[in-house]
Order: sequence, then C-alpha cells, then structure tokens
Amino acid sequence: MLRLDNLSLPLDWTMATLTEAVLRKLRISADMLQSLTLAKKSVDARDKTDVHFVLSVDVKVKNEDAVCKRLKPGVAHRVNPPVIPPLQKARFLHPPVVVGAGPAGLFAALTLAQAGANPILIERGRPVEDRTQDVAAMQARGELDPDSNVQFGEGGAGAFSDGKLTTGTKSPYIRTVLQTFVDHGAPEDILYLSKPHIGTDRLKGVVASMRREIIRLGGTVLFETRLTELIVRASHVEGVRVQCRGEEREILTDCVLLAIGHSARDTMQRLFQQGVMMVQKPFAMGVRIEHPQALISQSQYGRSWQHPALGAADYKLSVHTPDGRGVYTFCMCPGGEVIAAASQVEGLCVNGMSYHARAGRNANAALLVGVHPGDYGDDHPLAGFVWQRSIEQAAYLLGGGGYKAPVQRVEDLLSGRATTRLGDVLPTYQPGVTPADLRDCLPDFIIENLKVGIRGMDGQLRGFAHPDAVLTGVETRSSSPVRLNRERATLMAEGLDGLFPVGEGAGYAGGIVSAAVDGIVAARAAMERSLI
Repeated sequence: MLRLDNLSLPLDWTMATLTEAVLRKLRISADMLQSLTLAKKSVDARDKTDVHFVLSVDVKVKNEDAVCKRLKPGVAHRVNPPVIPPLQKARFLHPPVVVGAGPAGLFAALTLAQAGANPILIERGRPVEDRTQDVAAMQARGELDPDSNVQFGEGGAGAFSDGKLTTGTKSPYIRTVLQTFVDHGAPEDILYLSKPHIGTDRLKGVVASMRREIIRLGGTVLFETRLTELIVRASHVEGVRVQCRGEEREILTDCVLLAIGHSARDTMQRLFQQGVMMVQKPFAMGVRIEHPQALISQSQYGRSWQHPALGAADYKLSVHTPDGRGVYTFCMCPGGEVIAAASQVEGLCVNGMSYHARAGRNANAALLVGVHPGDYGDDHPLAGFVWQRSIEQAAYLLGGGGYKAPVQRVEDLLSGRATTRLGDVLPTYQPGVTPADLRDCLPDFIIENLKVGIRGMDGQLRGFAHPDAVLTGVETRSSSPVRLNRERATLMAEGLDGLFPVGEGAGYAGGIVSAAVDGIVAARAAMERSLI
C-alpha cells in the first residue's frame, strides 16, 4: 500500500476531485487504482486568503513496484499496518479487577474480556446516563441551586469528557483505540481527522456500548462501588475490599489494574497508607477562557470562516514566560460550554466540553500555567492534592456558594481590578457565575503568568485578548500531581506484585487516547504475568 501526503484540495473538494489528484500524482490511469482511503485530513489556514484542506491518502494500485519506480522521490511511500501481537488466552486464578471506568479502565477491561479473563470493572459513580439522579438528590437536600447541573464523582478522568482524541504519543494501539470507538458508535471521521472529536452527546452512547460488550464477553461491571483498600500479604495482592452501594465486600484477585483517574483523593490517600510507592509530579493550573466562537473562526479562517466544510475553528497556543513556567491552552472546545467538574463538597473546579455539532455561541479552552512540586508547600507525596483542594475551596467561597463560579473579564485581569459586571461575552457555565477578582483564589504567580500568556497569545490569534472575554475559575485538574511508581519491565507497582497503576491518575497518560493505550498495554502486561 502507498501513502501520498500533503495533497492540497479546495474546501469544496469531492472524492472525484481527490481521485483525480491521486491519479495525477501517481501518473497512473483510473483502471490501475484498486482502493483509496483517507488517512488524514487537516485544514491549512496559514494564508487567510487561501484556506484549504491538506489530505493524506492510502492507495492500493496494480503493479505497485512498477508504479514506485516511475515516481520521483517523496511523492509516495510504502506503509504497512502496525504489527500487534495477538491476544493470548488469559489464565488468571481469579478474575482480574479493574478499578475505574474512564478510558484507561474501559480499555483495560475490554482487552481482558476479549482474552476471556472475565474482568470485574469497578465504577465509582452511576452510569453516565443515570447521573442526573445524583444531582436531583443533592438539589432536594438543598445542597445545590435548583437550576444546577453539577456532576459529582471521584476518579474517572473520562467522567467530564467530550471525546477529544488528539494525542502526541506514538503507539501501534492508537488505531485500535480509534477503531474501537467507531465500532461502538463514534463517527468514522475520527479515523482520519487531524483533530478527531466524538462529542459529549455521542460519547455517552459509545461508553455504554463498550460496557455492554465487556459484559457480553463475560465481564462484570459494579456501579456505585468504591475501592477502600487492597488486601496484601507478603507484598502480593490477594484481593480488594470495596464498598458497593453501602455494603462492604471482599473480592479475591491477584491482579488489580488501578485506573482511578486524577481526582480520587481518598483512594490515593488509602493506597499511600498501605505503602504503595508514589511521588510528586508537576502539572498545570489556571482557568477556562471563553470567546465568541465567531471571533475565533474569523481570526482563524478569514473570509472563509462561514464555509460549511470548515465548522467551528479551534486553536492551540503557547507562550514562554520569564519564569520558565510557560502558559498554554489545552482541551479547546469549539462551540462548547464551560462545565462544573467538582468532586468534593464545597470545592469548585471547572472543565470544558462540546457536543458533536460544536454549534454553541462560545469557544472555550483551558488556559494553564505550569506548576512544580516546589509550589505545593510540602514534600509529602500527596501535598499536591492538598494544594489543589485549598485553591478549589477558595474558588467556591469566591463564587458565593451554590457552586457558582468566579469569573473575570480579560480586560479587568490585565488591569489588575475586580470585575463588577460582564460585557458582551456571556458565560456558559451553570449553575451560574459571580463577577470577581481571580487574585482572591489563584496564586500570584499564576495570575502574572496568565497576563503574560494572554498578551502573547493575542499576537498569535487576533482577538484572544478581547476585553470582554471571560475567565472562569478554576481549572485545577489538568492532570494528576502524583505518579505511582511502576516497574518499567512489568508495569507493576514498585514492590507490590499484582498491582498495575494505569492511566492519567497514576501519572502515565495525558488524555483519552494515551490513557486508553496505557490501559491496553497494562492489561496485556497483566496477562503476560498470568501466563508465567
């Protein structure tokens, strides 16, 4: 199979025009072309007067060797699908337990189920489709405003996700992850888009379908179940204790894949008390920034911004700062919403999401500053959680309670004054916002770096420093401030046979795809151990 890269096509291209371009590039007739598959599609908007698509395609042709001999160097190159070892039949004495049902846990459990391991998947919350009941109960108790849509639930980085599938990692399992999502209802274009996206509305159904597949293959899913401690004897895992819908249970197992996400602070505390090795790690913290989506699309695409083939524009920006921390955007949500992502009472943090259509009035992104273990104020491995928590509590108080979020106009932040009224950009966050001064909940170094970052990014994306753009505080969960040590060869926790720390919460991933890949790799490592 041959791959052709960097094919430039107009915004209104069709498969017919693409095929013509491929035939010209390869200098072959139509009867020699056997198949053509999109491998990658991206937008080139560097020249705002000539916004176009850039495509990579995989083609099969007759007499491939002869075709290649006639081509100039660089026109095409041969590609082969990654070689993935076949799954061995699992041989566990007891079913392996997967703790956490975010991307790492789901893919670990699915991999184990496909190998006949009959895994037990522990999910701390309710099914995504049922979580509105949790909110209703809290509203009835007077703990939330009546119009709140706050969702609570420790763990599971995927709990507040909208299915962005970009990743900087390289792994033969990336295609496996994307194809699995498609097989369970995700749009097929995630297989070739340069910035694939499922959308919150579509992702819920995909997750439910994957869960059903795990059960169909012999697995068990336990909802409203929380890991309370490991059962360990002589540095070997022999089981887990869990609280399942208020009842204590013991589950015998010699294999635990720990995919608890970056927010299960109480579980992490108990693991530390049990001697699981962990260390501090850097992460990033900041706010969500909201602009009118029309402003972003016009800035990115110029006069083509309303072309139906383009959709809502995104961005990815970064600025070096004098103190070396850096400021960058993350998890950009075109046409999206800022959402509540709190996981502890009287603590507030936010995230972002988009539906598949990305048709909302605003664009939002995390605007983050690098933080280091030295900022945590203590050398205890869990000090980062304590520091996070203190900032989330300050944000809750600054918002005035009821999980309203403190917000500040960009112009006010840059001028060093509190916001007393909002301008043209209306925040999307629910259950509501409170104009404030974010200096009252974020450390000075984060505020000062945000100022530098916003001014620098305005030079990269016209309008980024829009005076009425809204900063919503606080985004504290970009990744985990802790890494659980694991052995490179076996992926098991250092000094504890049978425990496999997995995914973002363990410090080994930074997004859906990388976490899913880590779940697959860890599951395969666990199966290899079971065969010894």
